[in-house]
Amino acid sequence: MSKPDAPQLDASTRLAVDRTRLAHERTLMAWVRTATSLISFGFTIYKFFQFEISKDDVHRVNSIFGPRRFGMVMIVIGILSLVTAQIQDYFHRRELDRQYGPAPFSVATVVAFVVGALGIVALVVTAFEL
Repeated sequence: MSKPDAPQLDASTRLAVDRTRLAHERTLMAWVRTATSLISFGFTIYKFFQFEISKDDVHRVNSIFGPRRFGMVMIVIGILSLVTAQIQDYFHRRELDRQYGPAPFSVATVVAFVVGALGIVALVVTAFEL
């Protein structure tokens, strides 16, 4: 059901708006995939080298930009890209809602929030070596 103040659209316009909304969903999901890759790659690098260093009895000299910091940078880039994509999606959805009425529920937005929360957990674990 549409709101009473939503404009009545002809079939071709309604389908065009639906395609535009779905394109925004696909774009957000592409950013979710990219952010997931960055976050998991950064966390994996950190954990892999942490495991390798723990196997050796020799203590290595910590460099300024070692695996831990590199992993953290990758995780932060993933989180920032996801936040930026969510902000962009929000403004696009708001503009479409303003012009053509409310949109259906966005599952991609929920997935983006969940991946962002997991990214923050990975960053905290990496930062504090839990």
